[in-house]
Amino acid sequence: MAFVDEANFFVKGGDGGNGCVSFRREKFVPKGGPDGGDGGDGGSVVIEASKRLSSLIDFRYQSHFIAERGVHGQGKKKHGRNGTDHVMKVPAGSVIKDGETGEVIADLIEEGQKIVVAKGGRGGRGNTHFASSTKRAPRIAGRGKPGEERWLRIELKILADVGLVGLPNAGKSTLLSKLSAAQPKIAAYPFTTLEPHLGVMQLKHYPPYIIADIPGLIKGAHEGAGLGHKFLKHIERTRVLLHILDASKTIDEIIADQQTIEQEIIKFNEALLSRRKIIVLNKVDLLEDAEQIEKLLKIFTHKNISVLAISALTGSGIDALKQYLTETLEEKFDE
Repeated sequence: MAFVDEANFFVKGGDGGNGCVSFRREKFVPKGGPDGGDGGDGGSVVIEASKRLSSLIDFRYQSHFIAERGVHGQGKKKHGRNGTDHVMKVPAGSVIKDGETGEVIADLIEEGQKIVVAKGGRGGRGNTHFASSTKRAPRIAGRGKPGEERWLRIELKILADVGLVGLPNAGKSTLLSKLSAAQPKIAAYPFTTLEPHLGVMQLKHYPPYIIADIPGLIKGAHEGAGLGHKFLKHIERTRVLLHILDASKTIDEIIADQQTIEQEIIKFNEALLSRRKIIVLNKVDLLEDAEQIEKLLKIFTHKNISVLAISALTGSGIDALKQYLTETLEEKFDE
């Protein structure tokens, strides 16, 4: 199933029902007077966040959402039934924007969080409301008001505790498979990950934590190069970022890769600069020079950056990474 994280869609509240023109007709009550009932109000379109959903795939098959209209009023002062609200379920982490201006209308993060995006129209009044001392038999009634309508845009930003970031082929997908039970597609070519993959890391005596393997970025990603914003927007929700570096490269190349990751993240959103980060030196099994790891550990540690060396392929260092990552998340959780 394809992962969809952006969509445009149309919403319309239900029209209000019309008021009724009616007069009381009973055998022994001549000139019974007006008794037309009011029309029902139209239903509204409501968007509700749900953590059970993880993609906007439904928007690929449906783009118009219209609430039920109100029922027309009837004689004997019968009020028309109100239209039923149309409730749209979307993944928690969805941002709702105005389709024309791009203004953010709502940021739905919590389970069950709701917002009305198109109000239903009010029902028209029956002719009983138009009677007066001079006009005792009004033959007019109010028409129902149309429901609100507009185009909206929805963007999904994944809610995850940990985000795996790195250049293509750094080994993020393999690492996700070792940190959790997730089984992402893994292959030796750029942009193996074309969509975010989620996994759950669970250590005994600790709560589960969600990890997101997000598509690899390249220089210029903040301007849309490569997978651009399809990568960067998803890290805005994460609490901890793991910078995955290919330790089989030269030291200069590894430092350059880390600088590229840093610069693209900062240019996209400076607020992410304060996000807790951990550098993970992957593919240490490919190193013949053991001293290179020691040199890299000293370089990054000197910059007050947490750094660990692992091999996602062989599993070396994975248990230590899980423990350190869990303890880090627990610390941030308590803040």
